[in-house]
Amino acid sequence: MSVTGGPRIGVALGGGSARGLTHIPYIEAMDELGLKPSVIAGTSIGALIGAGWAAGMTGKELREYSFEVLGTLRTIAGRLWASHMRLGALLKNGISMQLDATHIVDAFTPPSFPKEFRDLKIPLHVVATDFQSWHQVVFNSGLLRPAIAGSIAIPSLFKPVVHKNHVLVDGGVVNPLPLDQADIDTDFLIGIDVVGDPSVGLNRTDHKALDLWFGSAAIMMHSLTAHMMAAYPPDIYVRPHVANFGAMEFWRVKEMLSQSESEKDRFKHLVTHRIEAYLQNQVRPVDSKGL
Repeated sequence: MSVTGGPRIGVALGGGSARGLTHIPYIEAMDELGLKPSVIAGTSIGALIGAGWAAGMTGKELREYSFEVLGTLRTIAGRLWASHMRLGALLKNGISMQLDATHIVDAFTPPSFPKEFRDLKIPLHVVATDFQSWHQVVFNSGLLRPAIAGSIAIPSLFKPVVHKNHVLVDGGVVNPLPLDQADIDTDFLIGIDVVGDPSVGLNRTDHKALDLWFGSAAIMMHSLTAHMMAAYPPDIYVRPHVANFGAMEFWRVKEMLSQSESEKDRFKHLVTHRIEAYLQNQVRPVDSKGL
């Protein structure tokens, strides 16, 4: 579709751990429609994937890279070991059950990944949580990797990230779908919510401790997103069906993306329809008296 003179599109990519990999088919859909956002805002894995998109990676490239680094448990374990169990880190800090988010970002991003926000091709707003002040922190300048690391630092699983005088934890604690940031200087707002829904667990009673932890976090994030949508209503809101995938099951990336194919076609139709409607509303009717 042609978007010459079209709206400035803001896209909010939400947090949801492994489920956030389903952002990729929607990015592919926008590529196939010839659309590029004017602003990308991301929380947690949405910040990580959004950074790749903002750096110039296509949806197809993001898909191929995710298969390369996440395709099997063995591949993931190897990268985690290489990033977390470095001899120098062990001698300095000892063995910790908490992962270092900065090492994770280094391990799972391409070698050519930009160092600073200014190196990105699309403006990016990364949302994290300041653990000390209990407030949202938004990064859109300076070093890129520490900002992303702070945004993905799930409490307890990751050590907090100290960056720019902030003690940072996962952005999903305060803003799981950053519509407020994607709405800055844009005309058309898209929100992609990857938290999931309770459908799979409705009849279960044998929840494990980890299920309860992530499930409780999902409930909190769902509530926060509802309030954010009331304040910043998106023109398009999508929530892929990801409830049957565990929050940390990154190795199921191929299954997730395969399941999302039908969602991608529906999304393309919706975007085309809504943007065409937007453009029609922007065309002023011709005054016949002036002819």
